[in-house]
Amino acid sequence: MAEIVLIRHGQTEWSANGRHTSYTDLPLTSEGERQARAAGERIAGRAFAAVIASPRRRALHTAELAGLTVTEVTEDLAEWNYGEYEGITTHDIRAGRPGWSLWTDGCPGGESPEQVGERLDRVLARARELTSGGDVALIGHGHCLRVTGARWIGLPPAGGALLRLDTATYSALGFEHETDPVLLTWNAPA
Repeated sequence: MAEIVLIRHGQTEWSANGRHTSYTDLPLTSEGERQARAAGERIAGRAFAAVIASPRRRALHTAELAGLTVTEVTEDLAEWNYGEYEGITTHDIRAGRPGWSLWTDGCPGGESPEQVGERLDRVLARARELTSGGDVALIGHGHCLRVTGARWIGLPPAGGALLRLDTATYSALGFEHETDPVLLTWNAPA
């Protein structure tokens, strides 16, 4: 059975500092570039029927450095829109809004968990369709790929809170008994 491979982009200055980064289009750090090349080594020699990426340059550059040819770019795979919380850490958000959780509260001026889940359900439907030709890679961002994993196994978008995902890691979605969606690999280092 074909797999859907998830690769989170390499480190950026803001990901290294825990700052929420959605639409701010930051480049990879030198460490992020090293991580992206290492992710490419992890999948070297593997053929993909399709490679779908977020339009953000940190995702596209990760794909390039990993040796992947992007076949489709979609806003549906862009990171969670953090709205007013763009560039702010969770610690700083909670200083003014105790108990805040991205997974249940969403972001003012940005997206709710349900909106992110709807986008990623479309990505998964598209990827599943393309698996008829072989494995499919999704190159994206931490929170959106965590929601992708949660939705794959039937959890609500908030289930992504249970799935830690570090920069430039490798995860794989697949099937057990040919029909039951499972996490085959999660948050594996490159």
